[in-house]
Amino acid sequence: MANRIPRVAVREQDAKVRATNFEEVCYGYNREEAMLEASRCLHCKNPRCVGACPVGIQIPEFIAKVCEGDIEGAAGIIARDSSLPAVCGRVCPQETQCEGSCVLGVKGEPVAIGKLERFVADETLGKASAECAPANGIKVAVVGSGPAGLACASDLAKWGYDVTIFEALHKAGGVLEYGIPEFRLPKDKVLKHEIEEVRRLSVKIETDVIIGKTVTIDSLMDKEGFKAVFVGSGAGLPKFMGIPGENLCGVFSANEFLTRNNLMKAWREDYLTPIHAGKKVCVVGGGNVAMDAARTALRLGAEVHIVYRRTEAELPARKEEVHHAIEEGIIFDMLTNPVEVIGDEKGWVRALKCIRMELGEPDESGRRSPVPIAGSEFEIETETVIMALGTSPNPLISKTTKGLEVTRRGCLVADENGATTRPGVFAGGDAVTGAATVILAMGAGRTAAKAIDEYIKSL
Repeated sequence: MANRIPRVAVREQDAKVRATNFEEVCYGYNREEAMLEASRCLHCKNPRCVGACPVGIQIPEFIAKVCEGDIEGAAGIIARDSSLPAVCGRVCPQETQCEGSCVLGVKGEPVAIGKLERFVADETLGKASAECAPANGIKVAVVGSGPAGLACASDLAKWGYDVTIFEALHKAGGVLEYGIPEFRLPKDKVLKHEIEEVRRLSVKIETDVIIGKTVTIDSLMDKEGFKAVFVGSGAGLPKFMGIPGENLCGVFSANEFLTRNNLMKAWREDYLTPIHAGKKVCVVGGGNVAMDAARTALRLGAEVHIVYRRTEAELPARKEEVHHAIEEGIIFDMLTNPVEVIGDEKGWVRALKCIRMELGEPDESGRRSPVPIAGSEFEIETETVIMALGTSPNPLISKTTKGLEVTRRGCLVADENGATTRPGVFAGGDAVTGAATVILAMGAGRTAAKAIDEYIKSL
């Protein structure tokens, strides 16, 4: 029976080897492995995996095609609902979404849905464009070329709209380009091709356009003929702890550190934009961004500590990322909270002063709240401190657009369909929720695309 076949393990680079390079950690399935793993699917009458996928991919349908060896057929099914399958197959938290709802996971291991999606996407890069309706000549603007913007633009283009994406940076991709390291998401091998797929839908992408500076949403709608605007500008404003010493040389936000390494290729010797991590690095935080920053610093030659105020059980990062970090030699200082960054006489980081913590009563999120242990302060010698504490939206767009309301956290106010307080302006992804996952941003982009279509048809 299908459910008695053990889950097919995925091949990976050896931990000691990959800790010294930026090549992709996971090799993915080959055809034989993918077909064997696909044969494990039970093809449930009411597939919970589909309901748990934020973009609604028809998972049993595409897996059935893989099982038959019809990889292009599988790609066509995925393309109906996802514009970034090779990306999502690599970076989505499948364990809490589609795979987390798989029936096989109740008593055993779920089908490796993410790895199968990645296999299909990799095998068919450049071959599986979705069909588009005839052009209707109606202009829609999309702000930001991250996952929310790309998903929204793709759906609207399929329905015939004339879509233009405006990207602030010089390369498209948003957080996929500047935030996720090469060893998790290869840019030239994967991301570039998936963005080209979006362009093949006749979506125009204009880079180096800062909405709110280069041009405003008001002028796009009032002067340039755009009937609607989707804001998928993400959450790029980093948070800090507010402790003494955060202004010392050698203190980075994770955003800056990862952007300089990913977008500016600081890790490559043939680029003139290096970054100095030093011999010892402390990364403060426990999410996926913290893991990315820590594993990047390790590959730049540093001894790396992750400093986190709770225990390993409360780490918000994906288990796979934590597992990879531990394998590679990242040191985890748990139940530890920074209280000061200490500098030398030249203004550079010398050490991170911390205090030991213990877990008290649960907080609002249900996790036990960390409490300082009096008198337990100590120092970790370090040259670099990277703050990976989350992000919030940049306020530029809300301040330069009439009628856009924001929450107290600076996020755009939008209803369940993405409609903001300004008629014709929709928003989704991290600009609305604060920092979240790639697939949730894509789901929000697709939801907003439907709402935009309905809004324009009602005019």
